[in-house]
Amino acid sequence: MSKPYVLGVDIGGTNTVFGIVDARGQVVASDSIKTLKHSKFEDYIEDLRSEISRLLKANDAEDKIQGIGIGAPNANYYTGEIQSPPNLPWGTVPMAEMVSKAFPGVPVAITNDANAAALGEMTYGAARGMKDFIMITLGTGVGSGIVVNGQLVYGHDGFAGELGHVIMKRNNGRVCGCGRTGCLECYCSATGVARSAREFLEVRTEPSMLRNLDIENITSKDVYDAAVAGDKLAKDIFDYTGNIMGEAFADMIAFSSPQAIVLFGGLAKSGDLLLKPLQASLDANVMPVFRGKTKILLSELKESDAAVLGASALGWEAKYRAETPAANLAAGAPVV
Repeated sequence: MSKPYVLGVDIGGTNTVFGIVDARGQVVASDSIKTLKHSKFEDYIEDLRSEISRLLKANDAEDKIQGIGIGAPNANYYTGEIQSPPNLPWGTVPMAEMVSKAFPGVPVAITNDANAAALGEMTYGAARGMKDFIMITLGTGVGSGIVVNGQLVYGHDGFAGELGHVIMKRNNGRVCGCGRTGCLECYCSATGVARSAREFLEVRTEPSMLRNLDIENITSKDVYDAAVAGDKLAKDIFDYTGNIMGEAFADMIAFSSPQAIVLFGGLAKSGDLLLKPLQASLDANVMPVFRGKTKILLSELKESDAAVLGASALGWEAKYRAETPAANLAAGAPVV
């Protein structure tokens, strides 16, 4: 019997990365195309089909793909659509249906990128063996995937789990891209850290390495480098960020009592600069009945493979659901 594979596809605002993945979570081969190369969605799909087919042929995997999983912004697990993402020009498009037509007979499933990351972590990473955990992605924004009793939480409409948009500052909060103010994402994303740096530099007067930089172009990496070098103001920015994150995590734990909260993304690599104030804030704010029960873990997925692995985990789920009608009914979403 030939070795089974799945295909993982991660659609980002700049690149669409796709890869062939085996059952052990090894990325056999991967490649990418430019997401915005084509203004018409149909042209993008044809380019994606052509390049995936080329990759499959080069790796003798044309007839070995058991499922296709897709992670994308604003992707809806139930409808199979990508629904008007802010950084893509196509509006609402039937992504799963179009990919299914491009690769007939192969089951296809789609979800948002943070949910795909949670599936990847549960299948291949730090959450292996866990049935209850929360995945938090700390990048330009804050994404999340909630797993309860071994199942991702999608809600009735497919969009549950937007923990980056819980409101942390009810009064005079920062304006968020979602149109509201005070969201967690405004403070605890890489962009949020840069915003904190600008605020701190404006209201505080002590010397800082950050004052040597163009204030409008400061990044979270600049803040990290300054903090590692011993800059007090930069360290205080991480304390501020970790404190807010700990408060948010205390509320998340009260909701689903996870075994762990797994952190992924560039900001998660800040180490104790972020984790120490986060843990202190969590311990101070969590309900006593939950204290000490939830671990804060870092993702174990290689960053270069993480997006493809996350999407590929959904590919295995699509395969299982296609083979098990009862599981498909329980999931509540069609396999395309």
